[in-house]
Amino acid sequence: MKVATLAHYPVKSTGGESLRKATVDGRGLAHDRRWAAYLEDGGIASGKTTRRFRKVDGLLAWHSRIVDGTPELREPDGEWLRVDDPAASAALSSAFGRSLELRPETEIRHHDESGVHVVTTSALRQVAQLVGAPVDPRRVRANIVLETDGVGFVEDDWVGAELAVGPEVVLRLGEGMTRCVMVDYPRGEVPVLRALGRAHDLLLGLKAHVVRPGVISVGDEAMFVS
Repeated sequence: MKVATLAHYPVKSTGGESLRKATVDGRGLAHDRRWAAYLEDGGIASGKTTRRFRKVDGLLAWHSRIVDGTPELREPDGEWLRVDDPAASAALSSAFGRSLELRPETEIRHHDESGVHVVTTSALRQVAQLVGAPVDPRRVRANIVLETDGVGFVEDDWVGAELAVGPEVVLRLGEGMTRCVMVDYPRGEVPVLRALGRAHDLLLGLKAHVVRPGVISVGDEAMFVS
């Protein structure tokens, strides 16, 4: 197995950026979902509503990136703004017609289930067969996509294993990651979520937790730790 793609999402529920190299700490990929938009009731803007999260449609049309260590946010066809600039929160609030404030993570975690989300290309090929069309890996918003052989949800057999990624990082692989409506954005594309619901209990990829931090790069080999 090899690392096919890496990605992080500096502002939760927005479009992120692809990476050639990523630093992994005990929390996950550096900068990943460190910032989020908060509603007036303290809920975190997301693609779904739960105890922590509040569904806010349209956030995925915005994009976030890291420049010189600082997250920036851009509205569709707009300018990039530093997330710590009040103008960024003002732009969000104006666009969505409600008060939204960008804040860094504190004791309330921004990640949905785990610090790292791992998906295989075998699983993506399986989903493509289910929906009858290719599936862009960016739609599933994973941190790490592993290049694997064949077709199928091969990672189902990996739960509980430890995976060395590159020369430094070790991940402990957990249960399957439940997907939400975010995988069907932008609207009009093939309905991935429905297919996953029918064929695989809405699961795609695995939750993963960092056992040993370090640096990983696209092209790094990945292997199970005996």
